[in-house]
Amino acid sequence: MLNINDYQSIHERKSHFDYNIPYNTYPCTIPLDFNSVPLHWHEEAEFIYIKKGRGTILADGKEYEVEANDIAFILPGIVHGIFQLEQETMEYENIIFDSKMFASTLDGFYDSFLLPFFECAVSLPTIFKSGVTGYESIKRYLDSNDNISMHREGAWGLAIKGNMYLLLFNLVTLYEDKIDAFAKKKTDRLKPVIKYVELHYSEPTSIEAMAKLLGFSESHFMRYFKEAFGVSFVTYLNDYRLSMATRLLLSTEESVLTISQQVGFENLSHFNRQFKRKYNVTPSQYRKS
Repeated sequence: MLNINDYQSIHERKSHFDYNIPYNTYPCTIPLDFNSVPLHWHEEAEFIYIKKGRGTILADGKEYEVEANDIAFILPGIVHGIFQLEQETMEYENIIFDSKMFASTLDGFYDSFLLPFFECAVSLPTIFKSGVTGYESIKRYLDSNDNISMHREGAWGLAIKGNMYLLLFNLVTLYEDKIDAFAKKKTDRLKPVIKYVELHYSEPTSIEAMAKLLGFSESHFMRYFKEAFGVSFVTYLNDYRLSMATRLLLSTEESVLTISQQVGFENLSHFNRQFKRKYNVTPSQYRKS
């Protein structure tokens, strides 16, 4: 039986890649696989390719409604999450790759052309829809990589990497005039807090401790967090804990009381109220459905 510590350990340490190719695709469905993907960030770049239905993506403090055939481009270090839109179902692919796969000591193309993209120094759309500059190129090469990944014949990794080079070449060509001086974004300062919540959400956490982590006063921290993410830190923390609870309700046979304690709620009644407020059903009803 998977407990919360084992689950978190797998979540943090699992490699996204196999066959020594830093590129992988994960098909997912919200809410069938899980109700949401809480706010998080990672060092890898990511495409979120919507296949069917509609949903919501939160990226860098902005909320986007997405639908079939939309593609989100999540750059390294960008805080993002994926959520259900009302009662809609959304099927999508998480396509994750390491931007360093394009770096070479034999030429300066990566530093000159690609590094500005991966360091968020280029004004790129977050969501690529039909009609947005570069959309057709991204879709064409991701579709091709889907087909290659499905069959994995011969030196298939070379074809994956070749398509990614062509995809990025087109983006560089289309958006190189939008390279700006790199400016740190508001959410960058909050990355230690986001990472702390990912690792310690099951433990008691206070605004005072989070403010101290950043060297802020409590009032400044609360205002800064709300401006960056559109919700208070307490709401964000509770939502993260509730999202972890939904996964445990579906993947374990632990009691509701035990799960509430494992995700950081000290009071069962408070957990039940917060859960029903967010999901419109009680934890027990959620597990049965």
